[in-house]
Amino acid sequence: MKHLKFFTAILMAFALLGSAGCASTPKQEGTGEYVDDTVITTKVKAAILNEPTLKSAEINVETFKGSVQLSGFVGSQADMNKAVEIARSVHGVQSVKNDMRHK
Repeated sequence: MKHLKFFTAILMAFALLGSAGCASTPKQEGTGEYVDDTVITTKVKAAILNEPTLKSAEINVETFKGSVQLSGFVGSQADMNKAVEIARSVHGVQSVKNDMRHK
């Protein structure tokens, strides 16, 4: 009986440690958040690609915990504003950081 309790306690400890490994921290995403951010990044890239006035190959998109960062080069301030506007309109985006530069 003592062995059963000991084995159960060890099993529970491993289960607790295993589930803590999937949790997010301020600088690291959990598994679910990573998948969500990947979806957001894909949606933002697609939305920018669908905008005929933007050269989407020169705009990079990264997402961390719902915050989207746009970087790269654009031809004008209007293009920069349009890219930020498009990114903000995507469902799931909590904030947009603009690191784009004029050519």
